[in-house]
Amino acid sequence: MTPADTRRNFLKTCALGLGGMAAGCGSERSPNVLLILVDDLGWADVNINRRSRLYDTPNIDRLAASGMRFSSAYAACPVCSPTRASIQTGKYPARLQLTNYIPGTHRLPHSAVIPPPFHQQLPHEETTIAEALAPAGYAAGSIGKWHLGGDGFLPTDQGYDSNYAGTAAGMPRSFFYPQWTENVPADGKDGDFLPDRLTDRALEFLEANRSRPFFLYMAYYTVHIPIEAKQEDIARFEAKVAEGLVPGKDHHNPIYAAMIWNLDRNVGRMLDKLEELGIAGETVVIFTSDNGGLQSPEWKNEPVTSNLPLRNGKGHLYEGGIREPTIVRAPGITEPGSVYDGAVISNDYFQTVMELTGTVHTGATDGVSLVPALRGEALPARDLFWHYPHYSNQLGRPGGAVRRGDWKFIEFYDDGSRELYDLSQDIGESNNLIEQRAELAAELGRALDRWRKAVGAVSPKPNPDFDPEKKDIRDRAYRPPDWESL
Repeated sequence: MTPADTRRNFLKTCALGLGGMAAGCGSERSPNVLLILVDDLGWADVNINRRSRLYDTPNIDRLAASGMRFSSAYAACPVCSPTRASIQTGKYPARLQLTNYIPGTHRLPHSAVIPPPFHQQLPHEETTIAEALAPAGYAAGSIGKWHLGGDGFLPTDQGYDSNYAGTAAGMPRSFFYPQWTENVPADGKDGDFLPDRLTDRALEFLEANRSRPFFLYMAYYTVHIPIEAKQEDIARFEAKVAEGLVPGKDHHNPIYAAMIWNLDRNVGRMLDKLEELGIAGETVVIFTSDNGGLQSPEWKNEPVTSNLPLRNGKGHLYEGGIREPTIVRAPGITEPGSVYDGAVISNDYFQTVMELTGTVHTGATDGVSLVPALRGEALPARDLFWHYPHYSNQLGRPGGAVRRGDWKFIEFYDDGSRELYDLSQDIGESNNLIEQRAELAAELGRALDRWRKAVGAVSPKPNPDFDPEKKDIRDRAYRPPDWESL
C-alpha cells in the first residue's frame, strides 16, 4: 500500500466514523500529527508497562486505551541528542555522526579508549520531518527541547515555521519562572511551571492551526533533571510514599512522581483540546521518550526512578537505557487498546509520518513505516542496531548492540567484552548466554560489524595514557545494588 493509499484510507475511515474516534472528522484534508517526546521518561515510569505503586498516569493510560501500545519500542541511543536526531531524520545516530548528547562528556584522561568526535548540531543537509512535510502545506511547530544546535541550527533553520523555547540547551536551569529564562527563552509569570507553559503554547498552536494540516513536535524538558515539581503535587506523593514504599526497591521519589503526574495532566490537556476543536479523529498522536529513566546517582547522589524489571537506565545499552514507553493513536487505523510486541525504534517515526500523511520522501532513511503494525500486521524481520562510542554521565560504557528477534547482543568497546541475552526469557538481562550460544553471538557480532561499516560509524581509539589504577569512575559499569528484584 502506498502512502497516498494509506492517507485515503485514513480519511475514508475518519469520514465513516469507525473506531469511535472520528467525532471531529468531516474534512478531506491530510491528517495532523502531534508527536509528544518526553525527556528521560523510563519504560516503567508509565502504568501501561508496569503498574507502579507510586506513579499515576491516567491520561497516558487513556491515550493507550484509544491507540496502540508498543511494548518493545526503543530509542536509537541511550542519551538524548542522538535519539532526537534520529526522530527528526529517520536515520541512525551513527550514520549522522551525532552519537552523544551535545556538547558531550569531557575526555576521561585515563580511560581505556578515547571516544570519537561527533557533530555538535544536526547538519543542514539532513531532511527533517518538518522539511519533508512542507511541500504538502503542513504548518510545522516545535515547542520545547531542541538540543540539536544553537543559532543557525534551531528548529526554524531546519524547516519548522515556529519555535518556542527550543535552544541548544539540554535542560532548564529550573522548571520555575523566572529561573528557567537563564537558558530557556519562554515567557511566563513568577512561579509558573515550565511544562504547563509549554502546554499552553501547544494549545495555542492547535487552536491557530485547527483548519489546516499541522505537524506539532511537542518536546518536553521534563522529566529530566533538575528534579523539581509544584509543591501541591509533591505533597500528594509524599503521602503515598508514607504508605510504605521502600526507597531504592521501587519508585520512591515523590518529587519525580509529581513531575510525571504533571506531565500526564498536560498530555490530557492536549488530548482534550483536540476533542474540543473537533479534530481528534483526524490527528495522529505519537507519544514516546528519548532514552531510559535516570537510574544512576546523577541527581543528589541517588537514582530518581527504577526501570525494573529492566536492567539499568539512561546512558546504558541495557534495556533500561533504551527501551521506551511508546503509544501511537492513528484514528481509523489503530485498534483501540491494541498492543504490538515486535521491536521498533525511533528511526521509524519519520517514515511512519510520511505514510500516514501521504507524503513522498525520496531520501534514504534507516527506519521503516509502522503503519502495517498499526493495522495489526507484523513488520518484516530485521535487526536493530546501536552504536554509543562514549562514556556516559550515568557511568555507562562505550559499546554497540544488536537486537534480532528475542536475542540481544552487546559488545563493549573499552575491553572487548561481549554479552548475549534472550529477552523473551530474561528481560532483566541477568543471564549472559555468551558461552552457551557462542555461534549465535559470533553471528550477531559479525552483523554489528557489517552495519557499523555500512553506516560509517566512527569508533573510539585505544588511549595511550590508559591507567587502570587511575581510570575515571565513569569507566566502570554502574549497577544499582537492588536492580535484580523488587
